Amino acid sequence: MGKVVITPEELAKSAHKFRKELLIMAVIALETSLRHMTLRTGIRYKETVGQLAGGIEIGPYSETRVDDTDVTITGRTLETFLGSVIKKFSPNSVYQSLYGNSIISGEGLKDVPITQAVVAYLMKQLSKSLNKNLWSAVRNDAGTTTATLFNGFDTITATEITAAKISVALNNLFNFSAALTSVNTVDGLKEFYRAASDELQGEPCKLFIPKSIYNAYVDDYQATVGAVPYNKEFKKTFLEGSDDNCELVALPNKKNSPYIHLTTKSNMLVGTDQESDTENITIEKHHAFVLDFIVAMFFGCQFESISPERLLVGKLYTQS
Repeated sequence: MGKVVITPEELAKSAHKFRKELLIMAVIALETSLRHMTLRTGIRYKETVGQLAGGIEIGPYSETRVDDTDVTITGRTLETFLGSVIKKFSPNSVYQSLYGNSIISGEGLKDVPITQAVVAYLMKQLSKSLNKNLWSAVRNDAGTTTATLFNGFDTITATEITAAKISVALNNLFNFSAALTSVNTVDGLKEFYRAASDELQGEPCKLFIPKSIYNAYVDDYQATVGAVPYNKEFKKTFLEGSDDNCELVALPNKKNSPYIHLTTKSNMLVGTDQESDTENITIEKHHAFVLDFIVAMFFGCQFESISPERLLVGKLYTQS
């Protein structure tokens, strides 16, 4: 096999040619989270989202009766922030990593232009950090990392709690009085779920939890239920007692989160652009042996609604 030569010109051409696919790859790397959320594209900076409220009722026939009750829209802002990075890299070292990677080795290398594979590898490394910080990120204009690019779901939650827009009084906040362990998590999560509004309990929803709470739940469930006929497997997908309406979603990026969230897939919005020329991927050469990988893209997230019909936040117990 001849030596593989990767030139800056070919890499730059590949980054330009496959720009759309590479930007999509940044989102695909979020797939473990996005399968439970809703992706909004074409969002640059800010877009107003929200929930319609109000109703209409039919009554006994009348030629004069008019339903003049209000229909309101509670608006929220889905804000995406323009982020950028310049990463110096050696194309041959990346190629060597790819060649030894089982994801793209052997026959797989025949079907992918190596320059495309090199740039895609770099994009995948960048996008991992978006998923890692999806809940915990805190926007800081002076920041330099993904953790400071946008406001994650937990950060948004904390802001709304401080503003008293998420509260026990409004029925969209539940305070746990004890830590969830392998002896009380089944009862604890059932109590939390039953505290949700009837509307939220009445439709398929997601319960976003750290893996530590999921592990405590399955351990507690096994110890509590034992070998009864309906306990068919150790793995648990739905919360006991929810009629399979409440899916347990244990995410690695929820680790150390102070909250758990019960909501619908449609209420969890992840925003990006994917459409305008503002988002770009380029390869440039400014040094003898290394190249610059340059990316600019939009990203952000938001709850479409924080009303109790769409969201219940559980504040986990911490010792003071």
